[in-house]
Amino acid sequence: MSTTESDTRAATAALRLDDLPQALLESQPSPWWRNVLGVVGFARPPALRGRVPIAATMTPTLDGGDLCEVWRVADARSQFSLGSAQLGRVHYRSCDDLLFGCLSIEEREVLAEGGAQALLRSAELAYEEIFAVLDATQHQHLIRIWNYVPEINASAGSEERYRLFNSARQSAFRKSGRAIQGSVPAACALGSPAGSPISVYFLAARRSPRTIENPRQTSAYHYPPKFGKHSPTFSRACIFGGPLHANLFISGTASIVGHETIHRGNAAAQTRETLANIHALLDEANRIAGSGRYSMESLKYKVYVRHAADLGAVKGVLSRELRADSLLYLQADVCREDLLMEIEATGEARGEDVTAACSYG
Repeated sequence: MSTTESDTRAATAALRLDDLPQALLESQPSPWWRNVLGVVGFARPPALRGRVPIAATMTPTLDGGDLCEVWRVADARSQFSLGSAQLGRVHYRSCDDLLFGCLSIEEREVLAEGGAQALLRSAELAYEEIFAVLDATQHQHLIRIWNYVPEINASAGSEERYRLFNSARQSAFRKSGRAIQGSVPAACALGSPAGSPISVYFLAARRSPRTIENPRQTSAYHYPPKFGKHSPTFSRACIFGGPLHANLFISGTASIVGHETIHRGNAAAQTRETLANIHALLDEANRIAGSGRYSMESLKYKVYVRHAADLGAVKGVLSRELRADSLLYLQADVCREDLLMEIEATGEARGEDVTAACSYG
């Protein structure tokens, strides 16, 4: 395939996200799976045969039943790998421009004694293996990455586990020669139950996305030292796509203004503040895209709630202030102990006027 042909296909491929019941996936015929990149279960890995990479967040749904997240490319011209491949612990599948990958890693398999060093080495190893896949497949650019860390707010030695994870992640980025500020992927980091593996899944591409920061918030990679020795390595959002189709990925977003948590102890108020932050990110995305292509109503949301007892308060705010068709509620710890909830979102834009959003670099 010539470079021109590859670029054209990359520009027109349409990345899609669907939330589908596991039973429906199990009944799909083989041709349906041809353009599926990967599938994500929540409380556990879905029981699907290995046609594509299968990930699990280990965070149970609060009212969504046995749903799975399905990432696919709705473009018959895209050239796919034959099936799920594996390098190290990473299972992945790719088409000409896009790659979905996932891995899980047990800390005690890395260091039997557990503790801080086990987490540090496991998280760093996870990212080293991810970067090895990106180098091998030439899908060099991480677009979006999801991290699920067991007992994320617990202490390991003298440090919080989330802060140790941030140190390991940044170390892996540095060692690979990748940026730790600016051109970094959209991401989230949530807490899974004790005994779970570290679980990571991600989207990558041969072209770089356009990263977006929130004017209401300090960039995560510029957080002051009081939040840990090493700042988190992620952008607030990014846009990825071609002239006819562009995806918006909004990272895990919470009740933070500047770098401080707002509305401690009040789940409803934190939800309203989180929506204000998502509004600000949408304004930035539409400014970059050159027109109002994304709206709050058109996004697909994943809502993480720390305490199941707060679900009613969170849903009450969202039902009043957000007219969206796709909201999935999960129970998970959030990266700061004083955060009661977090929202991530994904959107699609189509049309001839998204060229500005796809000026890569």
